[in-house]
Amino acid sequence: MLRIFKADLHIHTCLSPCAELSMSPRAIVEAAGRQRLDVIAISDHNSCENALAVIRAAGEGGIKVLPGMEVTSREEVHVLALFEAIEAALALQDAVYAHLPGENDSQRLGLQVVVNEHHDVVGFNHRLLAGATELSVEQIADLIHGLNGLAIASHIDREAFGIIGQLGFIPEGLAFDALELSANTSREEAARRFPEHAGAAFIHSSDAHRPEEIGRTFTPLLLREPTTAEVRKAFRREEDRRILRREAAGCGARRQEGCCA
Repeated sequence: MLRIFKADLHIHTCLSPCAELSMSPRAIVEAAGRQRLDVIAISDHNSCENALAVIRAAGEGGIKVLPGMEVTSREEVHVLALFEAIEAALALQDAVYAHLPGENDSQRLGLQVVVNEHHDVVGFNHRLLAGATELSVEQIADLIHGLNGLAIASHIDREAFGIIGQLGFIPEGLAFDALELSANTSREEAARRFPEHAGAAFIHSSDAHRPEEIGRTFTPLLLREPTTAEVRKAFRREEDRRILRREAAGCGARRQEGCCA
């Protein structure tokens, strides 16, 4: 049976230097619950060291947590990577760390806090997570797909760190699974602004850096279950899986297609 899953696929924790220290695993899960989200993805900058803690904090509470990260290419383009298993996310992290120069300046850029599911501080990441890797955007997409993950172009409607803002275009042949929009741009407006990508899978995510931002915008997905395999089918419009309008979630998540799709 297909159901509507309310998804926010771009959330930062206190590991990201630009996120508030209040973005602990438990705070994230509690905020997601208040917003009645079914699926969230942890997408810290160039690292996934807090993803497992969020998965553990969610436990059996009904919210599916996808591990991932937001990788910065050498062109300063942000790319979301989403995975089903933490092992795949950690494998991408190893590749990113091998190509991530620099050291964090915590006084200027902020702390990069590694925590457990209880919000106990277990360490600090001293890499320059806010920096760009030495990897091209094509190499990043290839690495993600090689690990059976989803590669999504972050906030393409924004000038800063969006691929169109940085490069002026999306290179032909670059196989993104979806294109992310901020809350300021509807799918219809995106099709008008970027007519060459009108047929793409557009999603909305919060890019939350504070608890109150979680779920401020989201993507309703018609799926059988909340897995990356099902999400990929929705992006491709396969087997009746698809991205729905945000209004569709108003009838409540986890209900059948006929209610408001």
